[in-house]
Amino acid sequence: MDKVRAAADDRKREYRVEELAEAAGITTRTLRFYRERKLLQPPRKEGRIAWYGEEHLARLRMIGELLDRGHTLGGIAELIGAGESGRDVAELIGLEAAIVAPWSDETPVRLDWDELRTVFGDQLTEENTAESIAQGYITVEEDGITHVSRRLMDATTELVAEGVPLSAVLEASRRTREHVDAIAEVFIEVVSEHLLSALSADTPLPPGEAARLTERIMRVRPLARTVADAQFTLAMDRRVHVEYAELLRQRRENGPEA
Repeated sequence: MDKVRAAADDRKREYRVEELAEAAGITTRTLRFYRERKLLQPPRKEGRIAWYGEEHLARLRMIGELLDRGHTLGGIAELIGAGESGRDVAELIGLEAAIVAPWSDETPVRLDWDELRTVFGDQLTEENTAESIAQGYITVEEDGITHVSRRLMDATTELVAEGVPLSAVLEASRRTREHVDAIAEVFIEVVSEHLLSALSADTPLPPGEAARLTERIMRVRPLARTVADAQFTLAMDRRVHVEYAELLRQRRENGPEA
């Protein structure tokens, strides 16, 4: 009985402003700022004293967690408004996580300057380094570089080992990036128009819709990668046949000596 009574007392516990701020790990100034932004429910007033309950503490902790995840205060206010209008905040957070989750699973790799000189020799020039930085693939430190993708770095070193100049690899990388950005734009347009159009509407999402959208996005993500990979390999088949036919034609025109 005493435990039940203690649990009930905990649920009914109330805090003054300073006590609530301390329990939430924030300053009273921050707490008042949240109140002004309507991120926190109004307190219970008893004369001139404002009393806050466990629901206020839970709200402050949720705000802290969302800020740690990179949400802005404006976005948090929208999520809280959604919850207060009957929509499931957890579902909306899950939908956002599905939308902005990384598509790549690349592992960064770090190389010191001695390793880079061993691999690239005199091709490790200021111009090639500057081009790599400009493309956003490497960051330079005093004792070496960090490349965002071990797979791309391995491919680069192997191409150079096969005799392709590093400058040519970087030029191909730049041109390829332009095309893949265009491919990504196509997929973004398709997903925005046909899967996420409900998000741009003025009306709130109906109950459960955020969860349904999250499931659809998670199903579509691997399909987009499959389509892009299949389209690339088919394009390579077409181009290889065209280029090889042209090579044979030139050899025939050049006669037996060719």
